[in-house]
Amino acid sequence: MTTMRLGYIGLGTMGGAMAENLIRAGYSLTVYNRTTSKAERLLDLGASLAESPAEVARKSELVFMNVSDTPDVLEIVFGENGIVEGAHPGMILVDHSTIKPSASREIYQRMQAVGVCALDAPVSGGDIGAKNGTLTIMVGGDADALEKIMPVLEVVGKKITHVGEAGAGQVAKAANQIMVAAQMVAEAELMLFAQKSGVDVAKVIEAIKSGAAQCWTLDVKPQRLLAGNRAPGFKSSLQAKDLNIIMETAHDYQVVLPGTAINTQLFNALVAAGVGDLDNSAVIAVIEGLNNEVLETSG
Repeated sequence: MTTMRLGYIGLGTMGGAMAENLIRAGYSLTVYNRTTSKAERLLDLGASLAESPAEVARKSELVFMNVSDTPDVLEIVFGENGIVEGAHPGMILVDHSTIKPSASREIYQRMQAVGVCALDAPVSGGDIGAKNGTLTIMVGGDADALEKIMPVLEVVGKKITHVGEAGAGQVAKAANQIMVAAQMVAEAELMLFAQKSGVDVAKVIEAIKSGAAQCWTLDVKPQRLLAGNRAPGFKSSLQAKDLNIIMETAHDYQVVLPGTAINTQLFNALVAAGVGDLDNSAVIAVIEGLNNEVLETSG
């Protein structure tokens, strides 16, 4: 077993799979999740259960977080029995959550005051990447701290890039989500465009996905949609959350993002309709509604 003591907070679809890969790589892991049942598989693999984020910090040299939104992260770090209460000099905190860049900068500064180096390290690659250990990881913070923990990150990520100072990782993830949302909406539009034009959608996808339109979305998502599968790899509600973070941050820096503004509204509409737990490719439901046309499936 490797000697570095790790902690993991947030054991959902992404965090649970990433934590499992760390255990299988031989690391000693202390875990915490607000819903304890989500930790059961990891406990069976040898993880130890903590009663609070503070306990995770006390027992760990390197602590990972992977939770849903900015308020959740700030509560876990600075709230009652939060990470800061168990923090100790030399500890490294890695936040894999997707949150506002300004919040990551706040965490960096406040943790630095207690001798802890915080890295914002959001990920991309969905549930498949988390399970396979092939995530893309975008890192903001001190390069020396990143170099120290690089062997650990290489267990869960295939491409790890130091983007810049604190918050830079979150900016890169926001940029990633701008592109992802645009691809999901474009995919929905082109599939319904083909269908309403009387052309086989699957053959259109096959014809274009190796040309200038090639992208991860066309490689992965159409087959699922055409099979009637809109179960989440990455939930639409989280896509909407990320887009709203982007628009708030764009306002802070006076950046005009017209395409992203429209895509944000489309994803917000999906959440408002009560189907935010579906995959982000399910934004096609909004486009279906606008066209009074439902994608034909084989499922």
